[in-house]
Amino acid sequence: MSSSPAAAAPEVAIEADATKLVVPEGMSKKQAKKLAKKAAKKGGKPEFENVISFDPPSGTRDFFPEDMRVRNWLFSQWRSVSAQFGFSEYDAPVLENEDLYKRKAGEEIVEQMYNFVDKEGHNVTLRPEMTPTLARMVLSRVRMSAEGSHNATAQMAEVLPLKWFSIPQCWRFETTQRGRKREHYQWNCDIVGIADITAELELLATMVGFFKKVGLTSADVGIKVNSRAILQSVLKASGVGADEFAKVCVVVDKIDKVGREEVVRQMVEDIGLETAVAERVVDATAAESIEEFKKIAGESCAEDVADVERLFEFANSYGFADWLVFDASVVRGLAYYTGIVWEAFDRRGELRAIAGGGRYDRLLSLYGAPTEIPCVGFGFGDCVIYELLLERGLLPEIPHRVDFVVAAYKGMYGQALEVASGLRSGGATVDMMLEAGKRVDKQFRYADRVGADKIAFVAPSEWEDGKVRIKDLRTGDSEARVQIDIPVSDLANAKSYFDKKTERPTRRIMKSPEIHPNIKPRISEYRISVMANGQVTMVRPYPKKLNKSLPEGVMDKHCKRFGYRSEDVMRWKNVEYKWDYKSSFKPNRFNLWAGSMERIVRDPSTRKVTKEKIPLDLRWS
Repeated sequence: MSSSPAAAAPEVAIEADATKLVVPEGMSKKQAKKLAKKAAKKGGKPEFENVISFDPPSGTRDFFPEDMRVRNWLFSQWRSVSAQFGFSEYDAPVLENEDLYKRKAGEEIVEQMYNFVDKEGHNVTLRPEMTPTLARMVLSRVRMSAEGSHNATAQMAEVLPLKWFSIPQCWRFETTQRGRKREHYQWNCDIVGIADITAELELLATMVGFFKKVGLTSADVGIKVNSRAILQSVLKASGVGADEFAKVCVVVDKIDKVGREEVVRQMVEDIGLETAVAERVVDATAAESIEEFKKIAGESCAEDVADVERLFEFANSYGFADWLVFDASVVRGLAYYTGIVWEAFDRRGELRAIAGGGRYDRLLSLYGAPTEIPCVGFGFGDCVIYELLLERGLLPEIPHRVDFVVAAYKGMYGQALEVASGLRSGGATVDMMLEAGKRVDKQFRYADRVGADKIAFVAPSEWEDGKVRIKDLRTGDSEARVQIDIPVSDLANAKSYFDKKTERPTRRIMKSPEIHPNIKPRISEYRISVMANGQVTMVRPYPKKLNKSLPEGVMDKHCKRFGYRSEDVMRWKNVEYKWDYKSSFKPNRFNLWAGSMERIVRDPSTRKVTKEKIPLDLRWS
């Protein structure tokens, strides 16, 4: 390594004076350029002391709290689906022995590794992918089980099969682009010890289960399926060995990017295949159906073709055949795949591969397994699926929420700590106004900013009575919010007080049939609430006609009532339904009619808002 970091740093041309600028280590080119131009205007040299870059290293990401909430949501979906399909979670160090990947991961991955020599002289790397690590761990488990036994195969039968999943962070030094980073998180699911295609079927069902769970359909995502074993049989019949086959797969995997002619050229010039053989391989990968592929491959591939056909038949029984597409060009670039492979893709063609997987039956034996152990699995990165969900408007908005914020009068901070402790003892999430003595309005603004559902206000008058006043910040306007004085000794059960409190304080609550027997409303029941100030409010179920015009799953998000005029808002994902109505309340008559209804759609990616008026005929009298 160089003793001077700046000596190896890239140079940036400064247009102002056409000189070269050496970018200090840890500073982005953009930031260095900006500082240099600023210094040039002042007639001096750029000063970089005590200046750091605010950007993370190229190809990596910062996760701010709002980003972490989305990331945790995505990981929770992966974990939930994995558990539904019977997978157990595992993990391993991000730092691995370099030799683990140099053996059989493929040249491309080896070239992209973040590898170095540690202080003890060991060649190590940040893991570029998880499968070799899984192989190491499985062999470690098998070895522990087989210790003292003369029959290793019998011992493996006691350990296998395994269904494991993980969400590791992986590192590859590659060109960054949309949906591709140098570090990413990857959902891995693997089944070890099952040779039949039922293992592939289960993994494909798991992947489809996730897509459905987050709101995607087979119109959004498809899964291309092929078998590398068929292509290998084609090459074997042409006299091409196993070593060349792995290289051919790496080249064929790029056919969509570089085209047919370039793939043929690379197979001839770089791998050494005959032109006729290279063209036969490309022709085979261009087959548009299993039947066409079967004719090109010949009888030598009959068994492998039958496996693909069985997979599609079982997928139909499993209920996800509409997600699958046969594509003979899918071979996956990793060297260790041996059988069926697949790749999930965006049907609109706007994004790169979403996920991919396949069978790798020989990998564990190459690492020292006493016999060949069948394995199959997939990897599913977080970058592309994030882009896809964002485009489709399926990423949830997850605000920061806490159950309580504790605020206090000046001089009562000690009592506030006692209140916070009591609330937390009941399992509530609690934040505190750490600056004691702030004005009441500032404390309420803080509670609103951190997303508190309720605020516990420690005041002298209630404290003398052994109580704390807690106000619900999520019900109604500021004047009608529920507030309850709760004994300090029972703060652990504070949330239950609000669960019981279903109605706001009113002077009297009346049901319409009792006060107006001559009125027969078209809705089954509603309640008239008369507030202490004389304001009349009607609380009722949403009309059936209205419910029919809304998609399933819409929930009441917010409702404000203004005397004889009411405005309701309902939100479902990125769609909002808003309507208002007018009502009159007289001694012998109650009238209600809808004024208007509006459908508002917000596009989260472009922030474009579309509004649409919806006609309604809602009358009760």
